[in-house]
Amino acid sequence: MAYHQTIALDVMGGDFGPDVVIPGAALALQDLPGVHFLLFGDERRIRPILARYPQLASSSTIRHTEKMVANDEKPSQALRSGKDSSMRLAIEAVKAGEADSIVSGGNTGALMAMSKLILKSLPGINRPALAGVFPTTRGKSVVLDLGANILCDAEILIQFALLGAVYARVVMGVGNPSIGLLNVGSEEMKGHDQLRAAAAVLNSVELPGRYHGFVEGNDIALGTTDVIVTDGFTGNVALKVAEGVSKMMGEFVKKAFKSTLISKIGGLLSYSAMKNTKKLMDPRFYNGGMFLGLDGICVKSHGGMDEVGFANAIRVAANLVENGFNKRVAVEIEQLMSQESFISSLSAQANS
Repeated sequence: MAYHQTIALDVMGGDFGPDVVIPGAALALQDLPGVHFLLFGDERRIRPILARYPQLASSSTIRHTEKMVANDEKPSQALRSGKDSSMRLAIEAVKAGEADSIVSGGNTGALMAMSKLILKSLPGINRPALAGVFPTTRGKSVVLDLGANILCDAEILIQFALLGAVYARVVMGVGNPSIGLLNVGSEEMKGHDQLRAAAAVLNSVELPGRYHGFVEGNDIALGTTDVIVTDGFTGNVALKVAEGVSKMMGEFVKKAFKSTLISKIGGLLSYSAMKNTKKLMDPRFYNGGMFLGLDGICVKSHGGMDEVGFANAIRVAANLVENGFNKRVAVEIEQLMSQESFISSLSAQANS
């Protein structure tokens, strides 16, 4: 059978390993009938679960390894001792051209370190960024970086802006995405030196989108811009806050509808609307952080996700491949670096 793309799965990664990865792959396959999976992990654990999904079994190849990267393993340790781990072998399959992408729910730091070492960055990209899609009052926004790069200088933030804009255009279908730099205020004088330097360049160059300016934390949920750019420290805090607020709101709503007889009746009457609202905020349907800027497609699933969430991460990887994301990034980077305004702006920063 001819497959139009192959996805490598780190079956042993995440909190639940094969118990979630295999059902998740089976669920994703319903929407991706032309996909072939390379399953990296312990065959003795994979086989019994895979037997429950005949269609997936016929569209998969098992690559046996008993080694795996532990969730609490340091990236440096994983690089030294994880050469035959399910995570590393899955990444190497992308490097070798056997797979078009890799999806893992495993150790984020190890996945990033291994991916950077093996796949390298795209030409013109200094550091890959971990990006994620957030629900907003206007639809969706892509936010990056979510934790891969704690400290970022102006040039890296500019590259993140380009990566986010290309993602919004290619995957989200936004024709002219707006780009915002996350700051402590929208005024031009706010923020640290590197943030203001990045803003000066973004104001002067042509991007695959339009630079909106500085945005604040509340603008993420409001959907003020299609792309929000920040350093990994701030982005990771924003992500965790968003996850916590989502869970808190869910608990508040449950308690409110159970508090009195009238509220219980109101809950029954509004069940359909509340179910739709819950789906809009359900983190499972936004699962799949993308390491944008790597010379290969790598998607990180949240380690604690169920099969629905993992299936969505697989769909994200398939979508990036299907839309030729990396080829588009390469074209846009070349165009950015050839602009006189970009070159002169960076030179001015270096001399200041």
